[in-house]
Amino acid sequence: MAAIATPHTRTSNYLNADYSWRSWLLTLDHKRIGILYIVSITFFFFLGGLFATLVRLELLTPPADLFAGTTYNKLFSMHGIIMVFFFLVPSIPATLGNFLLPLMIGARDLAFPRLNLASWYVLMLGGVFMILAMIGGGVDTGWTFYTPFSTTFSNTNVFYAALAIFIAGFSSIFTGINFIVTVHKMRAPGMTWFRLPLFVWSMYATSLIMVLGTPVLAITLVLVALERILGIGIFDPSIGGDAVLFQHLFWFYSHPAVYIMVLPGMAVVSEVIAAFARRPIFGYKFVAFSSLAIAIIGFLVWGHHMFVSSQSMYASLVFSLLSYLVAIPSAIKVFNWTATLYKGSIRWQTPMLYAMGFLGLFVIGGLTGLFLAALPVDVHVHDTYFVVAHFHYIMVGGTIMAYLGGIHYWWPKISGRMYSEWLGKLSAVVIFLGFNLTFFPQFIAGYMGMPRRYAAYVPEFQVLNVLSTAGASILAVGYLMPLVYLLWSLRYGPLAPPNPWEATGLEWETSSPPPPHNFAKTPVVTRGPYAYTPEDVHTFVPQGELRG
Repeated sequence: MAAIATPHTRTSNYLNADYSWRSWLLTLDHKRIGILYIVSITFFFFLGGLFATLVRLELLTPPADLFAGTTYNKLFSMHGIIMVFFFLVPSIPATLGNFLLPLMIGARDLAFPRLNLASWYVLMLGGVFMILAMIGGGVDTGWTFYTPFSTTFSNTNVFYAALAIFIAGFSSIFTGINFIVTVHKMRAPGMTWFRLPLFVWSMYATSLIMVLGTPVLAITLVLVALERILGIGIFDPSIGGDAVLFQHLFWFYSHPAVYIMVLPGMAVVSEVIAAFARRPIFGYKFVAFSSLAIAIIGFLVWGHHMFVSSQSMYASLVFSLLSYLVAIPSAIKVFNWTATLYKGSIRWQTPMLYAMGFLGLFVIGGLTGLFLAALPVDVHVHDTYFVVAHFHYIMVGGTIMAYLGGIHYWWPKISGRMYSEWLGKLSAVVIFLGFNLTFFPQFIAGYMGMPRRYAAYVPEFQVLNVLSTAGASILAVGYLMPLVYLLWSLRYGPLAPPNPWEATGLEWETSSPPPPHNFAKTPVVTRGPYAYTPEDVHTFVPQGELRG
């Protein structure tokens, strides 16, 4: 069993081991690299959020009176590109995944520490090119870069934006390879596959998508660059290309990429629900295998993005059925989380509120996804705000609620400090209410026919847009709150004990913050990851003291 630090004492840990800037920028410690990612993606999150705020301000009134149409196109494009590729995709895997995965399997570090550091530098290099594209006038293609507009007609910085995403993609590939090898090769003695925490199972499934899917996006962007610069006819029909080919290649990556964002969120929710309901996850193996099923089926449904793109009726029918199929493993997770909560001794602390927020938003997003998988309904609401609301509920609402829930759950382990529980609960409620007020009216607007990507709209949609903009204002306050009180806690928060939530994972059996090498001795795993029992409701029993 690992040595357990005495609460309220501070020995050498990964934060105070060395304070120099070189020790951070050249670190090979997975925990410090996780911190570098947290700082970086927080910057990109608020940068992308700034563009979203400007978009919502423009849509407060029907005419395009705040920005010209071309400027509006750049605003929502920059918002989408930054949020998807520089926040949502790396969010949980690069931050919490980096910090926690070795701790959860009892390892000293990831399999390739230098590759891990390189993945952060690669993401930063991509971010630099993205900012250069933004400073140079932005890009107006949307985050989807649809051709032939992106290759032939747009006169904005498409090349630099595509180059930024191409470079950032290697960060995902490096991280995915590192996670897969680490899980296979560096598990502690006794850590069998079915003693892995569900967080690790989800990271493993997510890594498979990152390694297999990201190269397709990279190749697609190279082809866009070749056509744009050299005029080679690949996607533009006027020079012998095929515009639908781009959509096939783009969505072959970008639909599984949704699960790069959602699967890690599900991983966080599994850990939080088990810890705060004081119960083992119901149907552990079903939840674990459903992660792999989502990863596999996710590669088979890209065609549902092209129901109105001249795709054959029979192909659309197959993709429609496959899209319904992916709902099954997702539903298994939701049902099993609900069964875990049933008769649980639930503690309504901040991480649990965020987990419940994830459940609410994910269920709404998932159910409306079934509408879009249905051919006739998809034709009716295609390219309307119904689609915008749907993917924001899944990709943004679900992922961010889970990310913030995970940050609050593991914050004592990361920082060694506790935060204001009252402010934490308040922020979770504010974000949940603000999010629903922002995006639920967009379901109605989309169903009534309001198209997406337009700076101006007919006056009958103004009430719904005013509600959305008001909700976005509340949401912005909610997102700023954790930033403020978590930073405050770094200096003034009470010292955290090793296991403030009385959870059963290996990461809680080392000090808070952990020492540079994670564990004084390699832990020996003797039981499953969620050995909560009725007798354990109020008394935490460390793993080594339980009978296997």
